[in-house]
Amino acid sequence: MVELVKPALEHLPSYKAALERGWSPDNVRLMEATREQLAAIEKDPTAFLADLDDPDAEGGPITLPDGTRVPRLPGFRRWIWDGEVAGSIGLRWQRGTAELPPHVLGHIGYAVVPWKRRRGYATEAVRLMLGEARALGLPFVEITAKPGNLASQKVVLANGRRLVGRFFEDAAYGGAESLRYRIDLYRLPTIRQRPAEVASCFGATPRYARQARPPRRPAWLWRQPPAGCDSHNRH
Repeated sequence: MVELVKPALEHLPSYKAALERGWSPDNVRLMEATREQLAAIEKDPTAFLADLDDPDAEGGPITLPDGTRVPRLPGFRRWIWDGEVAGSIGLRWQRGTAELPPHVLGHIGYAVVPWKRRRGYATEAVRLMLGEARALGLPFVEITAKPGNLASQKVVLANGRRLVGRFFEDAAYGGAESLRYRIDLYRLPTIRQRPAEVASCFGATPRYARQARPPRRPAWLWRQPPAGCDSHNRH
């Protein structure tokens, strides 16, 4: 069983062991990030764990790959757990908006240890993290992937993504071409929803449907399709 756990001292030995085997939780900085994390764990394990859970952005600035320092965004990391650490996944956002600064490559980023890939762990971790994003009130999340990274594209496909378009990453990351996917958190209804909810997405009202006005949504969500409907999947 795969679950997401909040980084804690009880899980730290397993996480450290994964780093020592050569895994990196950072898909951009790779082994540089691994060495930094091992040093931070050695210096102060408690401070290291606190830095991974910062929903109020109380930590210091973030250093980008080119050395540029930028303000930290609210965010947190969770460890992918199956009895031991199998990877890491993070969520970050801006207060008051679903948009992200140009230097931030998506709301969600993840990395699975090499010896546990191709088991569906990333797909399940993203699914679980979408629940966290929905709880924050985000109408959607974006995930980026390189055009040649078919494994990551399959992960977002399995979680109901749609391709927003191609873009060139911020110069801090080298300006490479990448793909931006969006996962709407207000989705097409499942068969377990009431017939009235399903029918309303297609403009129909069956005889057994309750005639009730849907609740008003917050003004900042007015551009999103009604909860349970996805205008991009009506076919």
